[in-house]
Amino acid sequence: MCLLVACSPESSSELIIDQNETELRNLLNLPEHMPLPAVPEFNPISAEKIKLGRFLFYDKSLSANQTQSCNSCHFQSQAFADGAQTPVGSTGHALVRNSQGLSNVAFNATFTWANNGFLELEDQLNVPIRADDPIELGVTDSHLAEVLTRFDVDPNYQKMFAEAFPDSESGVTINKIIFALASFVRTLNSGQSAYDNYLNGDKNALTEQQKLGLKLFNGEKFECFHCHTGINFTVSYRDRNTTNLTYPFFNNGLYNLDDTGSYPESDQGLYDLTSKDMDKGLFRPPSLRNIALTAPYMHDGSLPTLRSVIEHYARGGTLTAAGENMGDGRLNPNKSALLNGFDATDEEIDALIAFLESLTDYNFIYNKKLSDPFKE
Repeated sequence: MCLLVACSPESSSELIIDQNETELRNLLNLPEHMPLPAVPEFNPISAEKIKLGRFLFYDKSLSANQTQSCNSCHFQSQAFADGAQTPVGSTGHALVRNSQGLSNVAFNATFTWANNGFLELEDQLNVPIRADDPIELGVTDSHLAEVLTRFDVDPNYQKMFAEAFPDSESGVTINKIIFALASFVRTLNSGQSAYDNYLNGDKNALTEQQKLGLKLFNGEKFECFHCHTGINFTVSYRDRNTTNLTYPFFNNGLYNLDDTGSYPESDQGLYDLTSKDMDKGLFRPPSLRNIALTAPYMHDGSLPTLRSVIEHYARGGTLTAAGENMGDGRLNPNKSALLNGFDATDEEIDALIAFLESLTDYNFIYNKKLSDPFKE
């Protein structure tokens, strides 16, 4: 719905105000300098769905054995990452991929580390809830009815589901759970860091060291910006106005088993879906927002600090000198042509780390609208 204002017969242009945009920004915790994310027409945002999704996100009843919730691998204090190299599912299954932070996840072009078929949050959320290899929340077919009944008989959830889906009389379904969770996760937007203040005109928001780091980040020597650009610091990006959508995945030379380009068999990235040799080691570049809070890094959590990440790129790939993953990632035949290595002084590395730390949004990690509602 639009309202036409500030128009006179002499006006050569018309000022259009979208009445819904202000409300939508408030629901999504989205500052003015950030665009609106793409929200699928089949799951429009509402305050009621967001509220329900928030409760579900923190509720261990959503796992088959009631031991884990989404929050078990995504802590608000760590920008909704978990600090572990790789997580463990509700039944003890070890996962092979690091839990990504969820800052601004609604702006991703694709979801998970390496899947070119998950184009909506609703696609991805089905995996941690329903998958059986590995098991995360473990709501497999044999447990689905039991889990849905838990919410169907709970008076508080009965009310929240009815409010979130007022046109439905089917009770609790897995699709409703996923739609509500996706609505809440779309509110995990971070845009009030020191860098954002600098971007919005406060030239004192960054220190001189951080400004040097920003210059290095955007320079052709370090070349960080080629994969981590724009408002969300990743080329894997879309918003409501994106028309030319791309699905970028890169091999960054983390491994090179037997000099053939292979990654450890447990996770070879996009190759595991396509079986194309050229896709070995290809992963989606994550957003760098709140990156200082989401260690360890890479798809397998193998690099413990920001310094180790920068040193990896400075070398042009990681050398694994011994063991089952032995190989020189710098020589990986599938490695992106953008990753040629560079010489970096300690001063430059310190500056780049300082800039990356400026992407930390403390309002985000302390925002009560995103916190555990069971602790209120």
